[in-house]
Amino acid sequence: MKKIKLIVLLIGLFFVPLVAKAQSISDYLIVNDIGTFKMAQPEKSFITRPPIGGPTISDGSGILSGSGHFPDHPDKSYKVLYIDSTGVKPGTEVEVTQHTGGDSDGRLRHEIENSYRSMKNEKMGLPYGASVTIREINGSKIIYGGLGGGQYTWLSNNVVVEIEYTDLQRSKPEPIEVVQAYLVKFPSTITTTSAEFKSNAYNVQWIMDEMDRRLWLCGKWILQPPTGQMTQQNILGELSNNMQVFLNYREKYFADITASNETEILYGFQKNNDIASMQKKLTEYNTWWNANKSKAITLP
Repeated sequence: MKKIKLIVLLIGLFFVPLVAKAQSISDYLIVNDIGTFKMAQPEKSFITRPPIGGPTISDGSGILSGSGHFPDHPDKSYKVLYIDSTGVKPGTEVEVTQHTGGDSDGRLRHEIENSYRSMKNEKMGLPYGASVTIREINGSKIIYGGLGGGQYTWLSNNVVVEIEYTDLQRSKPEPIEVVQAYLVKFPSTITTTSAEFKSNAYNVQWIMDEMDRRLWLCGKWILQPPTGQMTQQNILGELSNNMQVFLNYREKYFADITASNETEILYGFQKNNDIASMQKKLTEYNTWWNANKSKAITLP
């Protein structure tokens, strides 16, 4: 009997740290009222899955999925909508994503700017509006864009926080208390100043880093074996998409080739499931990049 008790005790000691580390919604979302803001209740919807409003948890890189963030580790995103009980302030959506490691997390600071930068040819890679800046709130630096409402994004080590509201007429008070509450929960680790963010040197470096990152992503995808739902066609699609972004920047800032010509070639490889030819193109682009990435570029 003593031997059994000792085994039970040892098992208990082994599992206590694991239980203590278990994460819940309240570890990432504020579940109590924030001033006059209350957490919305889940509502059934025939359009969205899962139900809208109340807190949801999903696998994936959250807002960084649009940046091409490489899935070399499991991420969890926590999302919720807050409603102002007075009806004066706009509904505010919060998304918190926990990144858990991997090479791609070394580029989080770069990637959170992706949705704030123009992909259009005339200002490719530059902040898409005059309102996009580094804003300081209670001593914390965040990326802010105020077009058609407000969008606040920051990094807290490996946690990405984005708060967003819509106000097309720009007539409602911003939900600043929600932003402040989340900055207390997840202090920003951004150190870039507004002046630095707006400087040509900073923007040139971001563009060069983006070109480098897109080829890095291709290198990651080319080594990814087809598994489960990630077929070779899916991998070829990821390769083609990232190469096209690289080519668009190359055409814009290096005036070297017409991106559309290369895009047609890549599309042919993708259509024919030709991974070997895609690999050769990637080698060609990497060789060109290594020979040209030290050259100066001029912003529009």
